[in-house]
Amino acid sequence: MGQACCCFQVDQSTVGIEERCGKFVQVLGPGCHFVPCCIGLKVSGVLTLRVQELDIRCEAKTKDNVFVTVVVSVQYRACQESAQDAFYKLSRPREQIKAYVFDVLRASVPRLKLDDVFEQKNDVAKNVAEELGKAMKNYGYEIVQILIVDIEPDESVKQAMNEINAAARTRLATIEKAEGEKVLEVKRAEADAASKHLAGKGVALQRQAIVDGLKASVVSFSESVPGTSTRDVIDMVLMAQYLDTIKEIGSSCKNSTVFIPHGPGALRDVADQIRDGLLQAADTSSSFKLNA
Repeated sequence: MGQACCCFQVDQSTVGIEERCGKFVQVLGPGCHFVPCCIGLKVSGVLTLRVQELDIRCEAKTKDNVFVTVVVSVQYRACQESAQDAFYKLSRPREQIKAYVFDVLRASVPRLKLDDVFEQKNDVAKNVAEELGKAMKNYGYEIVQILIVDIEPDESVKQAMNEINAAARTRLATIEKAEGEKVLEVKRAEADAASKHLAGKGVALQRQAIVDGLKASVVSFSESVPGTSTRDVIDMVLMAQYLDTIKEIGSSCKNSTVFIPHGPGALRDVADQIRDGLLQAADTSSSFKLNA
């Protein structure tokens, strides 16, 4: 912008306001204009058409009685076709814009809870843009964009929100840990049940094998040594196993002390007891096989 010898220069993206004796004449576009002062013409001022930005901090109370500071960025510009209104109707457009933003925010935020303010900030910005756009259009200004760039609750409210979030995550972690431990316990129980089932089968098969082995030994010895009864063969086999057991107990260094009646006269009683026990086991096993 410059003026010399009744010539006035208007820069790009600006307009000049020409007056004659204090009365509006026309809007001067970018370029060089002849404005003769001798007939009362003059350029009383220039108006920029560039987009301007205004940051506004507004404190408001939410529906759940939490005070928050909302930071709004307003982007606006003067309209070239309404440059006369923009130049003459408002002396302080920035203060006027700020007042309208305050009015709309303090009417919109109290309808929302704190969480909803964060989630619906775009809707709040849209409301501000609509109301502010209608109001400023009458003064020759266009609202280009409204941005809510920050929402700042009180520091104590922030801390409380963080604690709530932390407690919720801790609760979720505890539930997940408990579920994991539950799965481990179930798997351990299933493994233990399967192990006991297999061990039971093994014991049953072991006892059946012992019975079958004794039976085969009795038959073979009776056929090899004529004149021996089945009872004599069983007594000999049982006594051999009994003596082997005594030997094994004595040679082990990790066993506990075991008291058993032992003597030459007691061998017959021990043999009778062992034989009766094995015969009962064999009968039980045979009954089990028949039932199966």
